[in-house]
Amino acid sequence: MNITVFELEDWERQAFEELGQDHEVELLSNPLSAKNATEYADTQAISTFLYSRLDRQVLEQLPRLKLIATRSTGVDHIDLDYCEQHDVVVSNVPTYGDNTVAEHVFALLLTLSHRMDQAIDRTRKGDFSPRGLQGFDLEGKTFGVIGTGNIGRHTIRIARGFGMEVIAYDVQPDSEAAAELEFTYVALDELLRRADVISLHVPSTPKTRHLLSHEQFEQMKPCAIILNTSRGDIINSQALVRALAEGRVCGAGLDVLPEEPVIREEAELLRSVYQRTHNLESLLADHVLIRLRNVVVTPHSAFNTREAVSRILETTVDNIQSYIRGGGRSVNNQVGASR
Repeated sequence: MNITVFELEDWERQAFEELGQDHEVELLSNPLSAKNATEYADTQAISTFLYSRLDRQVLEQLPRLKLIATRSTGVDHIDLDYCEQHDVVVSNVPTYGDNTVAEHVFALLLTLSHRMDQAIDRTRKGDFSPRGLQGFDLEGKTFGVIGTGNIGRHTIRIARGFGMEVIAYDVQPDSEAAAELEFTYVALDELLRRADVISLHVPSTPKTRHLLSHEQFEQMKPCAIILNTSRGDIINSQALVRALAEGRVCGAGLDVLPEEPVIREEAELLRSVYQRTHNLESLLADHVLIRLRNVVVTPHSAFNTREAVSRILETTVDNIQSYIRGGGRSVNNQVGASR
């Protein structure tokens, strides 16, 4: 089988080398894109990570493709309809870092609550004055979790450890988890009204796009804190900028932004195709968010610990091997024969 693995760091290559014993394997550091897809027209299986967008324009240039083994939980960057129509199996990594992402949630929150980024920047300049660095306690605050899957539940465990009251919203409440972890399910409107801190843990779907927009920000408790380590388009970034400006929201910790792929390639904005296919108003709002002092933005790095990435690599190799052994069937399928 002809297998191409994209977006690898040097230390990650070893995980895929065993596949080379029986198959033709190419290990690359660059992402797959519409510009270079024709170079891999013979590939039958691909594995990509964060920066490869597998839309129809890319996939149509891979006529022999049979398997996409994405090194992510989310599959919103893949044209699943195209894959269904062309019998391309799509496998993902369902779990790899529940604790990893949950820990990053609190890294963002503690940075905001103790003004850590400003304090560190100040002391590096030789200024040891605490003036203007007053933060707030987490103990006793109400922590609202939207989405109580694996990561959401681990986030709840940490919040309880800080002495926070936890309320949650999920379209499929888990009463056993609520009893075990001592949190309460409430309606979304009630969560927005009561929570001092709101943390998002839902996938990107048409139903969750702009789950938090102007209407939701207006319902929130004054001076709420927003945390997003899931997907950028769950928040309407223009609405968030307005809520921050009006003081409805007092801070935000964001590991994801809706137009983050474009921000990485800003030079491409000069090309008319980007002006046609991307929301420039949303992109401008993203840039405003990055520069606000009460907003902490990290580069989609919540997953990025050596332990979590190692689990991602191990699961991805297993997905590829199970597809090969199963004659077209794979574990962890989102689209394909064994789904």
